[in-house]
Amino acid sequence: MTKAQIIWKSIGIGIMALMLIGAMVAGYELTSTAAPCISLRYTIEDADERMYLTEGELNALLRAEGIYPVGQMMNTVSLHRIERSIGHHPMVRTAECYITPRNEVWVQLTQRVPLLRIQTPHEHYIIDTDRRVMQARAAVKDNVPVVVGNISPGMATSSLSDFAEWLQSNRYWRKHIHHLYVQNPYMIYVYLCGEEKPRVVMGTMRDYEHKFAKLRAFIEDGADETSGQQYRELDLRFKGQVVARK
Repeated sequence: MTKAQIIWKSIGIGIMALMLIGAMVAGYELTSTAAPCISLRYTIEDADERMYLTEGELNALLRAEGIYPVGQMMNTVSLHRIERSIGHHPMVRTAECYITPRNEVWVQLTQRVPLLRIQTPHEHYIIDTDRRVMQARAAVKDNVPVVVGNISPGMATSSLSDFAEWLQSNRYWRKHIHHLYVQNPYMIYVYLCGEEKPRVVMGTMRDYEHKFAKLRAFIEDGADETSGQQYRELDLRFKGQVVARK
């Protein structure tokens, strides 16, 4: 490339940079005037994987609080209030709000991700991947571990959530465990998928990875069947062994 070509290329880049800056300034000036907001748009990043909310209910939420932006002058629109209002929706994990040079308001959302479903005699709720309680809505159909019984909130967000994370990452047991029953923190039972499967006594949540490793070895060895009859119960509470009961 000649010296003249280099000079002209530098000039061209400079012109393009000035045009970009001018466009940004023009956009800023446009959205800073008393022009009305022409539309409100939502982007839900994980909508292909799950859809727990609708634009209609988000719009209704903003209208109820008097902060629906469409038709309002742009210099009266509070992005902070919109973000805060939508961020408090029980299905929303994060919300980020911004305006465009065309006088539009855009809201970018992520939804909360279920980790564990809890059913006690008095409550039915979900723990999400942030270890926070979320509503058990009909729209929430994610295939997550289910735990029933006498479960304290502390247990749900600690040891049971740890177990749920491990279970989702374990290809084998994810397919074989139907649900857990908590009689108390010291006596937990596991129910396997399929008819007439033995009940598994896990005891406490301690060392569950080791317990299920020895249970898998026991099952794959075929030791849970004798003359076509399955055991009624498999007990994992004893070190180095599985105690089978008929």
